[in-house]
Amino acid sequence: MASSPLHRLQFPKCHYLSLKSEFDPRLGFPSYSTLTIPAAINNSSSLVMDLEGQAIEKDYFACPICYEPLIRKGPSGLNLSAIYRSGFKCKRCRKSFSSKDKYLDLTVTSGLLDYTENQPYLTELFRSPFVSFLYERGWRQNFNLGGFPGPEEEFKMAQDYFQSAKGGCIVDVSCGTGLISRKFAKSGSYSGVVALDFSENMLRQCYDFINKDDILLKANLALVRADVCRLPFSSGSVDAVHAGAALHCWPSPSNSVAEISRILRSGGIFVGTTFLRYSSTTPLIVRLFRESVSRTHKFLTEQEIEGLCMSCGLINYTSKVHQSFIIFSAQKP
Repeated sequence: MASSPLHRLQFPKCHYLSLKSEFDPRLGFPSYSTLTIPAAINNSSSLVMDLEGQAIEKDYFACPICYEPLIRKGPSGLNLSAIYRSGFKCKRCRKSFSSKDKYLDLTVTSGLLDYTENQPYLTELFRSPFVSFLYERGWRQNFNLGGFPGPEEEFKMAQDYFQSAKGGCIVDVSCGTGLISRKFAKSGSYSGVVALDFSENMLRQCYDFINKDDILLKANLALVRADVCRLPFSSGSVDAVHAGAALHCWPSPSNSVAEISRILRSGGIFVGTTFLRYSSTTPLIVRLFRESVSRTHKFLTEQEIEGLCMSCGLINYTSKVHQSFIIFSAQKP
């Protein structure tokens, strides 16, 4: 029998950290022989055995470089406290990840101090502290001018699509300040909720809202920084993905939907909302305006969204349209 990759993997020995201290990836991980089995394993992780019969914890998250499930050291669970006190490491490329500020950074460039990369205009706009602060203080409310029914109704509509995913884990990509993520977590419908965004300041705002709510502080709700074109999950590992008011802001909608399709399990559901470029009832002057700003916003038509989902291997596409607002869903076969 060929040796297991886990059997070949060797971590340097080190002393355990106090559960009250933040994990420092420079300290390394303990060897297999010193790992202990937690009393209970959350749905976000699983136990695997090496050839010597020792148990190690394989986490729900995956390396954004190798897509290998990360090995986790620390308390299990998706709640903020457990994530903050845990360290993560890829068994293949050996890159380490840990919580930074209020969130777990699972970007490819995580840990780099002297590296900058120019991002598209909209990406940088939403990384701004000013825009992040304003998002739930007037910015998001203006979406009703385009036909968005409002966060509470959008949440209810999404929940209707996610009936088959109840009890599983849901990833809210491009979550912003966690407006809908927090509703998913409070609903009690899911074993875990991952609020994921590329903007550091959006995630900090999300943490500030969570920190004022005792229920959310204890909920299985994790804050993760990641790229929607490089999602840190293994293929076929996620029950549901939500992308609220997001698709028009993505640098590459095609690559993003392909990534969402990759991480969904068979039967998993993808639900998204966005602004349409135009619908059958959109006035000509609005169509011309949307075309003029399409260089910065990826406004698509309903037919283009359906075609994109089908092209990425999703089936059972459905949608509802109101003015420029669309909510759509598709399923992984």
